[in-house]
Amino acid sequence: MTDPSFASRPTLEAVAARAGVSRATASRVVNGSNGVRAPLAERVRRAVEELGYVPNQAARTLVTRRNDAIAVVVAEPETRFFSDPFFAQQVRGISRELTAHDNQLVLLLTEGAADYQRVGRYLAGGHVDGALIFSLHANDSLPALARRAGTPFVIGGRPDWSDDETLFVDCDNRGGARDAVRHLLGLGRRRIAHIAGPLDQAASVDRLDGFRDVLPDADPRLIAEGDFTPEGGARAMSELLDRCPDLDAVFAASDVMASGALRVLRAGGRRVPEDVAVVGFDDMISVAELTDPPLTTVHQDIEEMGRLMARLLLHRLEQPSDAASASAGPAPIITPTRLVVRASA
Repeated sequence: MTDPSFASRPTLEAVAARAGVSRATASRVVNGSNGVRAPLAERVRRAVEELGYVPNQAARTLVTRRNDAIAVVVAEPETRFFSDPFFAQQVRGISRELTAHDNQLVLLLTEGAADYQRVGRYLAGGHVDGALIFSLHANDSLPALARRAGTPFVIGGRPDWSDDETLFVDCDNRGGARDAVRHLLGLGRRRIAHIAGPLDQAASVDRLDGFRDVLPDADPRLIAEGDFTPEGGARAMSELLDRCPDLDAVFAASDVMASGALRVLRAGGRRVPEDVAVVGFDDMISVAELTDPPLTTVHQDIEEMGRLMARLLLHRLEQPSDAASASAGPAPIITPTRLVVRASA
């Protein structure tokens, strides 16, 4: 018996015959080209649906010079990527936007020098139309690799350089941090500590700068660096309590670090918020609403930022590459933040 899964697939010629048009006309409609009258285009689309025609990707690439595939390149090891809900939300937003435009997502993670070389070879091989790069650390070579490969890219988060060409999507990290610290001051807290993220990342620096905007004369001992993990937040909280046992509030640069800080405070017999008020950053529901007590935090729309990254890149790919059109092209995006008050502060 013949396996139906191996039955011959409908061809473009069959689509053209069903629609009553030439093969060239059917090809233009299938590949999204302009210049086909609406009634003919509709007949071709109807024939595609009736026959269950699926374009041959290799042949389509020859015509369109597009792979309809986008690389998502994350400058983090697998353990961090799969354990931090931030990345899940951002990739969900990216995936939904790419899917809506019939593009495939190709995930590339980097942990060591060999991974960077592999990513560089993959991008240079022309397997994808563009790249979305995020979680960059200082002097990260991923953007340079993409440029050398001739791969258009968009960065998640503000890069630590400034030029007229680089596109990025970020939230108002500095403004959100200011709102968090002002909220704590409004509660009457006066010994406010800060658990910073890794200071080789722009988001961490911006949130620390926001803290210092409101408290320019803060005791340096009230600042400790974490690593955007619960364990890093716990370590930083322990350091802060050892150095400044009279602290009465903590602003953590991420919800996951705040969750680690809450654990240390509870183990040390400190009541939250009575003894120490705690504010996080991100408003990840899977963390902020499940801490004890639920976490006051700065909301950023992580999934929407992923969508915007993908949208910016797809827009760039549709733009002509000549310099004359650059002024009309897409621009970096900074999304707003807002404070969400719960029981921890």
